[in-house]
Amino acid sequence: MRILLASPESGVWNSRKHIHMGLGYLAGALLAHGYDVTIWDAAVEEAFETFEQHIRRETYDVVGISAPTPLIPSAWKQAETAKKSGAITILGGPHLTLMPHESMEQPAVDLVVRGEAEVTIIEILAALEKDSGIIQEGNQPRLFQKAHMGNIFGLSWRDEAGKIQHNPDRPLAQDLDAIPFPAHHLFKIDRYTNLNPLTDGLNPNARAYTIVTSRGCPYKCTYCSKPITGDTWRGRSVANVIAEWRWLVEDLGATEIGVTDDIWNLDRDRAKELCQALIDNKLNHVPWVTIHGMKVNNTDAELFKMMKAAGCKRVGFGIESGDDAVLRKVIKKGQTVDMVRNAIKWAKAAKLQTMGFFIYGMPGETEESMEKTTRLALELDPDLAHFLMATPYPGTEMWDMLQREGLVEPGNWDKLAIQEDKALFSYGGLDAEVVERKWHEAHRRFYLRPKRVLRIATRKDTWARFPYYAQTALSMLAGIGKRDVAPTAN
Repeated sequence: MRILLASPESGVWNSRKHIHMGLGYLAGALLAHGYDVTIWDAAVEEAFETFEQHIRRETYDVVGISAPTPLIPSAWKQAETAKKSGAITILGGPHLTLMPHESMEQPAVDLVVRGEAEVTIIEILAALEKDSGIIQEGNQPRLFQKAHMGNIFGLSWRDEAGKIQHNPDRPLAQDLDAIPFPAHHLFKIDRYTNLNPLTDGLNPNARAYTIVTSRGCPYKCTYCSKPITGDTWRGRSVANVIAEWRWLVEDLGATEIGVTDDIWNLDRDRAKELCQALIDNKLNHVPWVTIHGMKVNNTDAELFKMMKAAGCKRVGFGIESGDDAVLRKVIKKGQTVDMVRNAIKWAKAAKLQTMGFFIYGMPGETEESMEKTTRLALELDPDLAHFLMATPYPGTEMWDMLQREGLVEPGNWDKLAIQEDKALFSYGGLDAEVVERKWHEAHRRFYLRPKRVLRIATRKDTWARFPYYAQTALSMLAGIGKRDVAPTAN
């Protein structure tokens, strides 16, 4: 049985591309059970051939497609293409976990997987070997027998009468060490770009791999949905992480590594233990970064010193707001502005590059609270300030609140991209136009300071990619034109 794992691509997201860990983990599980699997990631494939061209060139029995909310329309289109080739189509990912029925109503979708899928996909394939489904006319979905599909946790399917069935959810995996490593070697790594462009610019020749050392997050931020990894934190053992890290460095030739945990430092002692293990195993010569924001309330000066010694080059922080009341009552972040100040101070003292994420226009914010956020960004002066406008996703408290107010509704999923240039709603006394103005203003005040302009002007990468940076600057600083991707210069 030949299996293709695919992911569509959005043109509004960051130009930096790193491997799709969801597909990697699924491929690793499939390989461990002897299946023939290929990964097709649109982020790096479409410059060479389209999904339709690939499907015409190769024959697959099963096509699995993973998609977050903004990419779900593209996933449906991929399913249509795969369906025409005769493949069984399976969709999974964050959006499918939250809204499985919506996709099951698409004729081109045969099955939907909800939640963590490493075990589910193996059980599905075992069932398909007994029951490949009743093939209907045209592009209609396959129908399956309850005896084969009815007992697979986390699966949505159609019975022989055509009725959509949603099996019980699959419990979260507790022993992450038992999950096979992602199939890093199946990715065309030379097509992916640098994870750490802050000082040296994009390096098209980087072998940039990513790693997940833990899953889940126990915090309840109102803008955040955790449909797959859950709201409990589960860490891999340090020994298990080091084994994968060694494979990336010594066997696959990684030149940099990105940690993509939702919150890798929830257990501060474990984070320090991992740093020490990287040093002891002489794996600290390859630079690594935290791609997502660290929690500032689980840090101390010693942690950052150990991260630096362990090879870390850059740390990101989910700062979000410069207003304590917004952090406490609106975002429910579980941190304070003073905690942010301490974390940035300790990271800079350890000679680490810093990146801050800031959100504008959360429901309940004011123009004054957004001004506090801009002032905090200027005060902290991270190497990179990443300003975002609030985006409501299904499964979040923010979505539920806005839906009750009639300000959002299902559909138009491709508009829900966190790096778009337009505010998606007005709430209370805060108009969308004010949010956009403060967002553009934040970019101008942060990036047009003389020392920032000088730093950008002296980077070789700025001039090598001048048209891209010029368009990005016009869009983000002045709101002129259309921004293709998020900024990567500091």
